[in-house]
Amino acid sequence: MSEIAVFFLHGLAYAGLLFLVSSGLTLVFGMMNVLNFAHASFYMLGAYFALSLLHITGNFWLALIISPLLLMALGMVIERFLLRKVHVLGHVHELLLTFGIAYILHEGVKWIWGTSPQAMAVTGILADTVSLMGITYPVYRLFIFAVSVILGLLMALVLFKTRIGITVRAAVDDSAMVGALGINVPRLFMGVFAVGAALSGLAGVTAGPLLSVFPGMAESILIDAFVVIVVGGMGSLGGAVLASFIIGQLQSFGVILFPEFSLALIYMLMALVLVVKPEGLFGEKQ
Repeated sequence: MSEIAVFFLHGLAYAGLLFLVSSGLTLVFGMMNVLNFAHASFYMLGAYFALSLLHITGNFWLALIISPLLLMALGMVIERFLLRKVHVLGHVHELLLTFGIAYILHEGVKWIWGTSPQAMAVTGILADTVSLMGITYPVYRLFIFAVSVILGLLMALVLFKTRIGITVRAAVDDSAMVGALGINVPRLFMGVFAVGAALSGLAGVTAGPLLSVFPGMAESILIDAFVVIVVGGMGSLGGAVLASFIIGQLQSFGVILFPEFSLALIYMLMALVLVVKPEGLFGEKQ
């Protein structure tokens, strides 16, 4: 039972990390209909920004706040001066642009910080352990899950219970009508893209102490994040929550239950969902 508890908690921690990454991707796709290939690179860049801030200040909490804000500013610049110009040309141009941005960021990271993995240490209560379910478990893994839960609740509250959330969803359905009512739709979408980048940066900061910081961390999370939004449903926040939980547990228990197929389990899940419900678990038919 103690081993089951450990792997279950490991699955929750990874599910929380997956949701932090995929929530921003889901937000941008669901609100703007933009499939951002550079999203995982924002995640990697957020981790490196936090690593540098941690070396300068020695304060992880400060890095946790500042790094997502830096990614938010970068997201604003990219949307305003690059993505907005190709958005009217369709998905192919957006994919090519965001893929190019991802490549540039990846090479830039290797040029500035090098290619060797770097550890990001946490101190204080986050470095402690706690007795839970009869086992001793790291506080930091629970912290990742707690951050993802809080963030998910805040996103749901903003999107469905506030005026700005209602405005964003209305602009997705009929941007011309929302613009006619005096709302600056391009600025609104720039804010959505910037928030998506900030969420990815936040995920990178939280992933650093758990997985270490290295240039390949973008590729290692990108496929899982795309599987989450395909399984959960394009643009569905609730679907991202459920899919992250399922994939997190598959990744955790698959290693001990099906070691020969552990790497293929999430792809088998995606294939099954696409066959049974092509729009995803919580997706809507177009």
